[in-house]
Amino acid sequence: MLLILRLAPGIRTTTVTLLLLLSMGLLMFGCGQEDGDSAFQGHSSDGIRQVKDMLGREVTVPAHVDRVIGIGPGALRLLVYLEAEDRVVGVEELERRTGRPYIFACPELQDKPTIGPPFTGDAELIVARKPDVIFKTYTTKGEAEELEKKTGIPVVGLRYVNEGPSWRVLDSALSLMGRILDRSDRAKALTRYYQRLIDTLALRTRAIPQSEKPRVYLGGLSHRGTHGINSTSPWYESFVFVNARNVAAPLKKNYQNNEGVLLDIEQLMQWNPQVIFIDRAGRELVKKDFREHRAFFSHIRAFQKGQIYGVHPYNWYSTNYATVLANAWYVAKVLYPSHFRGTNPAQKADQIYQTFLGQGVYRQMEKQYGGYGPFRYDSTLKSE
Repeated sequence: MLLILRLAPGIRTTTVTLLLLLSMGLLMFGCGQEDGDSAFQGHSSDGIRQVKDMLGREVTVPAHVDRVIGIGPGALRLLVYLEAEDRVVGVEELERRTGRPYIFACPELQDKPTIGPPFTGDAELIVARKPDVIFKTYTTKGEAEELEKKTGIPVVGLRYVNEGPSWRVLDSALSLMGRILDRSDRAKALTRYYQRLIDTLALRTRAIPQSEKPRVYLGGLSHRGTHGINSTSPWYESFVFVNARNVAAPLKKNYQNNEGVLLDIEQLMQWNPQVIFIDRAGRELVKKDFREHRAFFSHIRAFQKGQIYGVHPYNWYSTNYATVLANAWYVAKVLYPSHFRGTNPAQKADQIYQTFLGQGVYRQMEKQYGGYGPFRYDSTLKSE
């Protein structure tokens, strides 16, 4: 419950004092505070508090949380975003592999004891690490309650994937976790930072005439593994944020956000994009497609003009939000060079990674996947 005091002109000091005392009494009695999909329900004298998680469950958590575990795609990443990686006491087996920006920034996480397989973890291994709280993404009420029953440890259910280009789900997840971990200031600062970047990109690209915006396509998108040129997304946020003309956008009505689409390769010919970006995680499969369909691709405008560029993979164990933003600034530089003359994409990427992760990791991403720049493929595909 949120108490709002509205003081009209002329109210006496004694009245104000009485109102303030009443409000303080109500707050001490334990009123909750709503925020998006989650809320605190108050504090108790025995060092615990009630929270409402993003699944609508009432969860009792310690007032002070020093040991945590993240289960499911994005859970560990959010803990790094909140600068709480030092509280992580175990990680899923998948998180011990490198290749994701937050692991580049915090390689010590790879040495943490395993808590079991991705998505679910293992109850016995989790209990052995003695976490105060478990944060779990991509879960249901029933699954969260079952894990809590098996372990005896509070499980806070999180949503992770936004329903559109607005990052409100991310906002709510960071806000809830920030309050549980006493990282609210960090959550607010990060939210303000990325929203400012999104707003800046929108402002700088919104007024560019459609005639100056080439038709663009993302190929090689990773989702549940790597894929070739026919893997794309109608929701690709690095295009949305810069008002790009994504040729796959009409497919939005058939697919959810963050859902990959596997096309018939003939569709690419019909769309005939002028610029193509390749998710570098799928680079070898894309090159294989180029070799096997050489004649086909030679008729597509982007290949004829050599307008094919590489971007970093953002969809590995769900969305790497910092990479989405870094890619967006690079895409803007390629599509609208006269409007982004002063932008150095590699430097901008490191600024973004530094803010999200505490360390610039563009060079590690470049070493792993290749840097921002033209996508190197068989040059004989280009028309003479």
